[in-house]
This record gives sequence, C-alpha cells and structure tokens, in this order.
Amino acid sequence: MGVDAATVREAYDSVLRQLVDYLGIDFSFLRHNDFEARATRLTAEWPPRLSVPDPDPLAVVYFDDADSVFRLAETLTEPAVFRPDPGQEDYRRRVEQGSGFSATSMAVVPLLHSGRTTGILGFIKIGDRSWSEAELNALKAIAALLSQLQARVSAEEQLRFSALHDDLTKLPNRTAFAQHLRERLYPSMPGPVAVMHIDLDRLKALNDFLGHLAGDHYLVTIAQRLQSFVGGTAGLVARLGGDEFVVALAGPCSARVATHHAEVIADAMNAPVTLGVERISRSASIGIAFGLPGKHTAESLLRQADQAALVAKRAGGHDIALFTEEMRAESELRNDVEIHLRDAIAGDSLTLHFQPEVDLVTGRITAFEALVRWQHPTRGLLPPSAFIPVAEETNLAGELGRWVLDRACRTLADWRREIPDLDIAMRVNISPVQLVTNGFVGTVARALNEFSIAGPDLCLEITEVAVVQDLSRTRVTLRELRELGVQVAIDDFGTGYSSLSHLKELPVDALKIDRAFVTDLGDDDSGDLAIVRSILGLARAFGLSIIAEGVETESARKTLVELGCTRAQGYLFSEPVAADDALALLHCVRIDI
Repeated sequence: MGVDAATVREAYDSVLRQLVDYLGIDFSFLRHNDFEARATRLTAEWPPRLSVPDPDPLAVVYFDDADSVFRLAETLTEPAVFRPDPGQEDYRRRVEQGSGFSATSMAVVPLLHSGRTTGILGFIKIGDRSWSEAELNALKAIAALLSQLQARVSAEEQLRFSALHDDLTKLPNRTAFAQHLRERLYPSMPGPVAVMHIDLDRLKALNDFLGHLAGDHYLVTIAQRLQSFVGGTAGLVARLGGDEFVVALAGPCSARVATHHAEVIADAMNAPVTLGVERISRSASIGIAFGLPGKHTAESLLRQADQAALVAKRAGGHDIALFTEEMRAESELRNDVEIHLRDAIAGDSLTLHFQPEVDLVTGRITAFEALVRWQHPTRGLLPPSAFIPVAEETNLAGELGRWVLDRACRTLADWRREIPDLDIAMRVNISPVQLVTNGFVGTVARALNEFSIAGPDLCLEITEVAVVQDLSRTRVTLRELRELGVQVAIDDFGTGYSSLSHLKELPVDALKIDRAFVTDLGDDDSGDLAIVRSILGLARAFGLSIIAEGVETESARKTLVELGCTRAQGYLFSEPVAADDALALLHCVRIDI
C-alpha cells in the first residue's frame, strides 16, 4: 500500500467500506490500543455514524472501566464471535448510546504485532449471521496487513515526532518552532508576532552541585510550567537546547501585553522546584522581539529575541529586555567584528595609539599606555571596546594580546633609537584570558629579549576581575613576571572585586584609580574625594605606586596633587595619539600643566 501517516485514515475507510460490501454486513470498525493510557480508541468506522453524541462513549474505552466485551480488546489473540447475551448488557448499552442501535451479532479479529494485541477489527450485523472458518481466516490475514500498516505508520510518526521535538522535555524543538513562526509571519497573517527567548540563569551551578540527572528533572519541570502557561490556544513553547526555551504568543501582541506575559513567566520560572531533598529555584533572563508578517523572517525574529535575552542576562539576570534598534546596530557590529577580527590581527588593520602618563608636578612624561585600535575598512577607527570582548569570547584574546605586546615593545625600542637616553615605561593592558594562559610569561620574556627592553620598563595592567578569576593561577603568573622584573598594575581600581587580602598576597606594583572617581574630582563631590583618599591610603599602606586615570580638569589635577597623587593620565594632558605624535611629545621632554 502506498500509505503514510497523512493518508492512512483514508486507507482505513476504504478497507472497511470494501469489507462491509463484500461481507454483506451493516457496520465495520477498527480500534487501536493505547498502551500508556490502557485504553482502546476508535480509529475508523464504516459507514460513519450520522449522529455522534458528545462525549462519544465509543471513542475511548478504558480497560479498567470496560465491560467484558471491550475488555477483550486488550488481550484478544484469536477471532471471536458474539451474539446477544444477557451477560453483556453493559456492552449493549454502550453501543446503543453511541450508535442508536443494539448490536445483535459481531465478529472481531485481533491485530497482533510482536506478540502484543495492538487493536481489533470488528464487523457488526443487525440480526444474526454465521461466520465460517474460511471467512475468519481471511479476516485474520487482513488484520495482519492492517497491523503491519499500523506499525509502519506508528514508526513514521515516531520519527517525525523525534525530528520535531526535544528528546528530554518532549516540547517542540527549534525546527518545529521555526516552522510555526514561518506560518505566523506569512504576509496575510495578523501581526505583530511576539517571541520570547527564555534563558535560565546559573543552571550550570545546579548541574555541578546536584548532577545532570537533577538538572534534567529541573528542565522537565520548567518545560511543564511553560507548557501549562503557553500551551493550547495561548501560543507555542519550544526548547532550543540546554537551558534555553522560546515562546511564540498567540495572535497580535503589543509590547505591554508581551511584557506582562513575560513577567508572569519569570515568576513561574523562579518558583522553587523540589529535587530530592533540595528545593532549588533559578531565575530567567527573557528577551522579547516583535515581527511583522511579510517583513520579518522566523530566523531574524529568533535572533532578535536571543539578542534581547543576552542583554537581560548581561544586566545581571532575572530581567526582561525588549529588542531595540540599538541592539540591532550592536549586533551587526559584533557579527562584523567576529567575522573579520582574525584577518585584522594577521593583516595590517590594527594599530596602536599611546596615551602619556605624566608627573603632575613637573609635567614630565613617565610612561605611555598602549591602546589598540582597528582601522575597519567600512566602519572607520574602532575603539578596543568594540572588538576586545569579541576576541575574549572567540579565543582570539591571546593572539590579539601577543600582537599588542609585540608592537608596543617594538615601538618603545624604536623611540629609544631616536632618543637614546629615554627613560619611560610602556604600559600594556592584559586580558584575563592571557593572564591564566600557559606560556604567557614565556611570551613576555621573548618580547623583552627580542627588543632589548629591561623588565622594569614594561608594566602590564590587569583588571580586578582578572585578579579574582583564577586567583591561584594569577598568583603564580605574577610571581614569575616579578622574576623578570616586569611591573604589574591593577587597572580601574575601585570598580571590581579586589580586597585587602588580594593586595597583601599578590605581587603587584601599582594601582590605577578608575576614571569614574577622578573625572569630577574637585567639583564638590565629597564621595569621589573620600574614595580617592581611601585608595591612596591603601596604596601607601602596601607600598604601591598610584596613578590616576581620566584627569580632564585643572581642579582634578590640583586635588590629586594635594592628596599626594603625582602621576596621572587624561585628556587634560593628551588624548591617545599615534606613535609618531607620541614621539613628538617625547621630544618636548615635558607637557605643559
């Protein structure tokens, strides 16, 4: 038979119709067993009943509640013939309620597959009819064919289900969800269509603490909560994988309504889940995007919702964000950077700018900070904030960092050939990834050796986040750098996670006060003044040098000098400039202050 899941019902009707005509009977039916529900379900009948009651007593019959005749459908293995029997009154009454007539004569043949009864094929004659052995044997053969057809169609349906559903939660998967969105975004459909991307927060910690089986149970529970809220006419929920779910709300949806639904979902996600003896709760970061039929694609809408969820997660999690045009521009830039950054590192698109550090009393340049820039072919000169985060996420931070270190040391060597008695240090920013990478100290040593630079003339700047990310590895790296004589400064001090214990045990040489506390210094901001005074006190207590960032006003410079901070950098003295312009500043010996 050329039959599949889409046409099998038509095939069943055709077989039953032919059997009714050939056997000269009044009705024929096919029922299949539902093993999970322990029930027999009506699959096909001929001729169709003209009037079907609601609820239909013949549609589903549970074996636990069945009469003696219907109960046989669970275990029947050979044909059986039934005639009017006072002991079958419950069966007769059910048939009469469902069809309006009383069955007087019936033959049923089991459908068997792999030793199990998967259903029955039945034939009803109003009045009496005898059934010959030859007829019953022929009907057994037909039942065997129908059983094979049922098994094949069931296998096809299972394959189709697996292709479109998540194995763990049984929710629709990305493929099914995208297909649903394409239908919703067809030009003639109403809009806008609201899509939520739901990203559970800190699921890895749950898996690490309780194990992946507990994590799976948690995900199944969350899926059930989402399904109970979104399922049916309210929309479609799917699992993309891992800790990510998506929801398409039904019908046209405004930002206000979608945000309300997201808040309800967030509360449901945050409710505790019992895992053994533990009660665990996890918040969710939710991104919402809106698509217009005929304008947006399913793929773009999913991508926008994902980007909005990422913004919500970056805000600390347990947040809701709506996709905006600013996010679109940021995403386009990010994708552009990710695609072309490796070529930029290998080619000649990167450049270094240098910002001087000066003595606030004499104006003498004491150091330069090397700051990488990217001369993008279409976007112009990009600052490090546009591409360094992408480098760290795409395993390019090490390669980019080596390029910056090499070029900065090369530039310092070039300046010293131009000015032989030059006495300044070169400051280079180091990413957290570089700091804990095997071989990093060796890379620094090779750069010093290649360009004949003494260790104290190179200062590596690390952030507070880098310090605490892998404290034990950081401690080892910093000690090895000290053996080379290289200086180490903690950049953006005061905004991260450093503590007195870190300052005490880590071999660092300097602190750089973050610009947030310096820019408005001297403008009656007692809070900034108190913070800067405290940082200076810490630095003196631990014997550390101190450099202020972001000095832009004369009042800030004077206040720093009064507090005892005599080294700083900022736009008051010079913005970051190209290497040739930095060399010109060095020829001036000092900067006017």
